[in-house]
Amino acid sequence: MDGGDLDGPAQAKDLEAIYDIPVQISAVLGKSAMQVSQLLKLGRGAVVELDRKVGEAIDIYVNNRLVARGEVVVVEDRLGVTMTEIVKSDRA
Repeated sequence: MDGGDLDGPAQAKDLEAIYDIPVQISAVLGKSAMQVSQLLKLGRGAVVELDRKVGEAIDIYVNNRLVARGEVVVVEDRLGVTMTEIVKSDRA
């Protein structure tokens, strides 16, 4: 029996060791580039135009790695994100 032949319950038990590891999740609505002089001129009520269009998917990062795309949703009085697409990793 090699390491790839573990049955379901054994795999679940092995994964329990990583369940408590904290990860940082970020939902990026868009990005913008500007000069420091422009940044310093921003004040209350200023609008910064982002590189995304209305309705376009947002990027979801886990530990600074793009893992999915999704949409912003409202859950009661909070914003949330629903994943609509999982992004395949190039890592082997």
